[in-house]
Amino acid sequence: MRRAGVVSILLLAVLSAGCKPAEEKSSEPVPRTVRSVLAAVPDIKSTGFTGLVEPRYEAALGFQTTGRIVSRDVELGSLVTKGELLATIDGEQIMLAARSAESQATVAAAQLANAQASEGRLRTLLAEKSISQADFDSATLATATAQAQVRQAQAELDKAKDRVSYLELRAETDGVVTAVDSDVGQVVSAGTAVITVARTDVREAVVDIPNEIMAGMRPDAEFDVVLAVDPRTRANGRIREIAPQADAATRTRHVKILLDNPPEAFRLGSLVTAFPKEAPFTRIVLPVSAVFEKDGKASVWVVDATAKTVSEKPVETGKTLSGYGIEINSGLAVGDRVVTAGVHELNDGQRVNIDGGIEE
Repeated sequence: MRRAGVVSILLLAVLSAGCKPAEEKSSEPVPRTVRSVLAAVPDIKSTGFTGLVEPRYEAALGFQTTGRIVSRDVELGSLVTKGELLATIDGEQIMLAARSAESQATVAAAQLANAQASEGRLRTLLAEKSISQADFDSATLATATAQAQVRQAQAELDKAKDRVSYLELRAETDGVVTAVDSDVGQVVSAGTAVITVARTDVREAVVDIPNEIMAGMRPDAEFDVVLAVDPRTRANGRIREIAPQADAATRTRHVKILLDNPPEAFRLGSLVTAFPKEAPFTRIVLPVSAVFEKDGKASVWVVDATAKTVSEKPVETGKTLSGYGIEINSGLAVGDRVVTAGVHELNDGQRVNIDGGIEE
């Protein structure tokens, strides 16, 4: 009995001795796993902005008179040359009016010829004093009236011929048909767009660029524009137009980049990517979640890669860039590793584990 008690005491002593190291080990703080990122200036030059090749000049053409379309000689995508017939409208009434105006001009010309001949005869008789001056003045007046009637008839004829020309819709420049808005049989009003023709000699890349990035770009910034299907095919371009307002939903601006002598492969509608030749960002940009405020000042947690600890570092912040983060004007160096999540739960000198939480 006594021997059994002694054995029990010895076992308890051994178990107690074995538990102490474990207790001491468990009392050590476990490094906190954090997400982190290297401080860097965003490389927008290698990101690029996707867009489409569009014409610099495009015109929606329509008839100058109302009528029913009787023919259309081009289709969507057709190549056209300056003066080429695109479509015609029914102009029977206009043609009749033109023939009537032509007849009126002929009659007026005949009346003028008759009046001039009569005036000539009366001039001879007046010289012989066979008629009075009043009779000759009446003949002169008749000639002047006939001349005015000829001018009026000719003006009406010219107007009628113009109306006849309105029956045909012709291309104003060389280009390609980019839209067909009306078809044969449809009655269109004067000025209604029927066919849209775009010039192919002057093209531009149209892309959407975040408003914050545009703030760092020059209004005439240059781009290297690359064809999506063949990155080896590229062209230089320069900003021609920037939308005055950013899109309310996407906060991006519509930017038109005029292409400098682009290759033939840059067809209208081709997908391209525009890379800025100058970096719009010059400062470090961090995720907004990396910055916290303490005593009214902005700070970040910088990781000591060797000691695996964090230290608080005050920074001066700049603009918040939607989709990118917040600018750091000073306080950090490129290459510093910064904690990006859980910043309010860390203490100065706390051990951390960055494995598996690195955001590159």
